[in-house]
Amino acid sequence: MVKPHPTALHRAIQKVATGPEYSKDLDYEEALETMEFILSGEADPVQIGIFLIAMRMKRETKEENCGILQAIKNITPEIIADIPNLIDLSDPYSGFIRGIPASPFLPPIFAATGYPCVSHGVASVGPKFGVTHRRVLNAAGISCDLSPSEVKSNLESTNPGWSYLDQASYCPTLHSFNELRQRMVKRQVITTVEVLAQPIRAIGKTHMMSGYVHKVYPSIYANLARHAGYDNMVLIRGVEGGVVPSLKQPGRFFNYSEMGEESATELDPSSIGLTHSTRNVPLPAQLADIDIGNDDERLDELAREAAKCGLKALQGAPGATRDSLVYSGAIMLHFLQKISLADAADKIRLVLDSGAALEKFNQHQ
Repeated sequence: MVKPHPTALHRAIQKVATGPEYSKDLDYEEALETMEFILSGEADPVQIGIFLIAMRMKRETKEENCGILQAIKNITPEIIADIPNLIDLSDPYSGFIRGIPASPFLPPIFAATGYPCVSHGVASVGPKFGVTHRRVLNAAGISCDLSPSEVKSNLESTNPGWSYLDQASYCPTLHSFNELRQRMVKRQVITTVEVLAQPIRAIGKTHMMSGYVHKVYPSIYANLARHAGYDNMVLIRGVEGGVVPSLKQPGRFFNYSEMGEESATELDPSSIGLTHSTRNVPLPAQLADIDIGNDDERLDELAREAAKCGLKALQGAPGATRDSLVYSGAIMLHFLQKISLADAADKIRLVLDSGAALEKFNQHQ
């Protein structure tokens, strides 16, 4: 990789930070070189903040998004797992604060259905500073400090067939920017693209599973997923941008196959027998009326509650957490196996009721 020119960031700011009438877009190579210079450790933090906020205010283009993602991928060692299929599960790295997240428990469920699954993220990052997969899995007794090679071993073994990989392990350089991102307050392009770094992929097919909220994101993420090399994509309109749709109202997901064009599929939870009065697993009373984000004590309390609910669901207990896992898991199986959503939901229920998913969870080292 050619060392980026030290004036790359300066030149980029001159283009993108000149106001609503005169700001100009970067081409792919300019965005790539600028982000490579930022990641080199030689850039001025003030200039980094100006650049990222200016990009956000003018709105990033397809070329800019791909260039910035590629710079991150260039410093992320790619690990190839010797497996025919891998589900790459990425919820928002900034986590959840408006309900009890169920999705950290999806990977052992997928493993029990024959699909190795890796989830990835961080302990905490802005702008939301919510409870993350790492916090929940830690609270449930899972080690989240594995190296990429250890995660690879977990995925290649049928026991457990799933794992979690932290950004601090797979891309420590990018992870070192979390403090700066906290000081910037607002969401910026790193938040959009980091979930597609793809630190580990299958020798066969790698299937992206992620979520979104705002209407503009399906085409953005589909383009980024194709650029990153995901063979297939499932992008679910989920609560707080996660992979679990609303439990009480119709929804949708977008997908593409073999890097083709994306298309939308409508969803209705009632079609698989789910009837709820709330969108997700509600917060416990002691957390319902307070500001949880960036409060470690409250986040840990929420993580412990999520771990308790998730483990109960893996043990076969009914409720909103189990239904969240059934719904989200069914969407992925429906796409991968080309079966009805109802049949896919029955397969998820079977691995929960039989104890197979719980066994996979307990096998994790």
